[in-house]
Amino acid sequence: MTEEPRKAEASVGQRLPLSGSVSSGSKVLTAVARGDNVFLFYPNLLGYVRIILALGAFCAMSSGEKQWRAALWYFTSALLDAFDGYLARKFNQSSRFGAMLDQLTDRLTFLGVLMALCHFYSSKMLFFQFVAFLDIAAHWMHLHATDLTGKESHKGSTNPVLNFYYTSKPCLFWMCFGNEAFYGLLYINYFWAGPALFFGIHLMPVLAALTCPVALAKSALNVLHLVMASQTVAEHDQEQRRRMSKQRVEEGKKGI
Repeated sequence: MTEEPRKAEASVGQRLPLSGSVSSGSKVLTAVARGDNVFLFYPNLLGYVRIILALGAFCAMSSGEKQWRAALWYFTSALLDAFDGYLARKFNQSSRFGAMLDQLTDRLTFLGVLMALCHFYSSKMLFFQFVAFLDIAAHWMHLHATDLTGKESHKGSTNPVLNFYYTSKPCLFWMCFGNEAFYGLLYINYFWAGPALFFGIHLMPVLAALTCPVALAKSALNVLHLVMASQTVAEHDQEQRRRMSKQRVEEGKKGI
């Protein structure tokens, strides 16, 4: 082989990866132009804003001097969670990535606040740890169960209690709001108890007491989540084993 053919082959070989790269880039640009880029869906963009607000709240919490900024950013991040589903439905932009992003943002933001409360209310650390354990375990198992069964998201269940919880928008909103409010109010109460109301009782402890039953009910729902999701995963395993056993019997009959 002469030198010129070698140079020609080398030149072609160098151009091929570039061509593939250009092709991939063109696909991305085309997807963006058509509005098919999942990362740029409106509800997912809102999710990124929620993450930024949550991280900002964590930074403010760690400073020890920006409590109101931390509370404002935390509550804003939590409040925006009510709008991502609306955007997904309005613009037909529901996605598995969006469902995962929403779940991760909810769980990790909540976990960050619980970590702060463990620091401020060290005598109640076991309670906050138990709440975090239930919240993460239940939602992770439930999301995994819906993936196995092929459902669109974690919202939907054959259990009547969970089905009502997810299909009733007022119930879902107030349960989530009350849960976030309780732990957020505990954070604020550590620095500021609010104005005195009567008999030396201040506003923040009263508001926290009013939202406490909602937070406890939310943890009880997490227990139900965990039980139902575990049953779903176990049933899926049993079905897979039955299929494999049936397949082995059929293969044995065929002499495979």
